[in-house]
Amino acid sequence: MKDLKDIKFWLFDLDNTLYDGATKVFDQVDKKMSKFISEKLNVGIEEARRIQKNYFQEYNTTLNGMIKHHKIDADEFLEFVHDVDLSFLNKDKDLEDEIKKLEGKKIIFTNGSRAHALNVTKRIGIDKLFDGIFDIRDCEFIPKPSKEPYKKLVENYKIEPQYCIFFEDIARNLKPAYELGMKTVWIKNNEPWAAKYSDSNFINYKTDNLAKFLKEINELR
Repeated sequence: MKDLKDIKFWLFDLDNTLYDGATKVFDQVDKKMSKFISEKLNVGIEEARRIQKNYFQEYNTTLNGMIKHHKIDADEFLEFVHDVDLSFLNKDKDLEDEIKKLEGKKIIFTNGSRAHALNVTKRIGIDKLFDGIFDIRDCEFIPKPSKEPYKKLVENYKIEPQYCIFFEDIARNLKPAYELGMKTVWIKNNEPWAAKYSDSNFINYKTDNLAKFLKEINELR
């Protein structure tokens, strides 16, 4: 890990990265997507789910597919699917302490919305620790792992990729970061679609405990 002692830019995915995927917050979002599609397209929930998963596979987010094929209002979609119960998300003091110690710019990079990122980070107690949130609107609705949002993010925050590290639970989303020269960390999980490509050479590190991993970096510095 000695190659991480000079990191100055810290990029974090949001869902299942800054909180434990075992909390199943994203499961709620997932179900709300199915409900939205079912109501908008006037189809049963099973058909809605099939459409949802097809769009996710083909366009990297369900929203992207819905915009392309059905011209839906992206803001309406984001507001609806992120209206979920976060009451069981608890303050994460260990994570808060380690993020506070990181020197440099700290940014959340999410395919979700800014409002959702703020709601989640407030519940965990880390909302005041970031220098920015780069959400799906900032990406002009082009999601990870398309290269465009990564380039836009780098330009927007004047990031030097060789001094940047990116933490993400969906393995394939780390590839563009690696290709730009960033260090990459996969947050280990058992979701087949998230773990696919997790043995690829574009992943530098793996961890199942973000706070502990950050602690190890902080102790190097």
